[in-house]
Amino acid sequence: MNEDRIEIYIEKHGDKIRKVLVEKFDFSNRLMNKLEEEGNIYLNDKKASLDKNTYIDDVLRVDFRDEDNIYKENKMNLKILYEDEDILGINKPPFMLVHPSKDDRSDTLANGVVWYFKEKGLKRKIRFINRLDMNTSGVVLIAKNSFGHSRLMKEMNNNIVVKKYLAFVEGTFNKKEDTIDLPIGLLEGENIKRAVIKSGDYSISKYRVVEEYNNITLVEIEIETGRTHQIRVHMSHIGHPVIGDELYGRKSKLINRQALHCSEMNFKGTRRKEIITVKAPIPEDFKKIMEESR
Repeated sequence: MNEDRIEIYIEKHGDKIRKVLVEKFDFSNRLMNKLEEEGNIYLNDKKASLDKNTYIDDVLRVDFRDEDNIYKENKMNLKILYEDEDILGINKPPFMLVHPSKDDRSDTLANGVVWYFKEKGLKRKIRFINRLDMNTSGVVLIAKNSFGHSRLMKEMNNNIVVKKYLAFVEGTFNKKEDTIDLPIGLLEGENIKRAVIKSGDYSISKYRVVEEYNNITLVEIEIETGRTHQIRVHMSHIGHPVIGDELYGRKSKLINRQALHCSEMNFKGTRRKEIITVKAPIPEDFKKIMEESR
């Protein structure tokens, strides 16, 4: 595993470096231009431009330089779900911010990742692919270099990344699976609370019932878009607010947070062509709801 560089062994004559990087690893023009400007592209150990031709047995190398980050380090017992050269997957616990809202905080997931990178000898910015609300648990993906970030953000923007959540919601469903295609936006005069409004952003959530309990239901929800509070807003709008969601529903004796968990994310591998699946196990407070609600 080499997080510091990508090496490509050239197998045919005549292609320019730009074409090789796009065909082999789907580099974006923006990232390639930046790497060229910084002098991080090499052909046979010599700095090279993107327009330079390559030939059989050449070795093309892209280096990722050391970077400073803005967060303090904090040793944490991170639950690593997946790791390769470019991507790190972590199971975020509830009641933890993904990154500081103020620079002086050191108890967020970002602070733990800084420590983890340092232990590995990796000097990188912390680049989150997805974010979760403080009280939502589950899969969080972090890019370990600019290439991994560029690739996965492109997939996210093109709705290629599959994002699945588990949620306990109030009531039971007549339709055991359905698609919610309703726009979401900020309510007038609000800074945080969202709602389904005509002027909102295009938002799609697909749900299916996993199991029904005593007037509550465990649902799996796949979101095609990633709007702030999307699942919480959509579920509340159709009359099934997330259990314990004080902003869009009400407090619950069953759980002391919103019962929402990012259970799975699927994406195309950055250096290999297979689909990567990252899963987070069912949290303990979800298991407690299952036991007490049967």
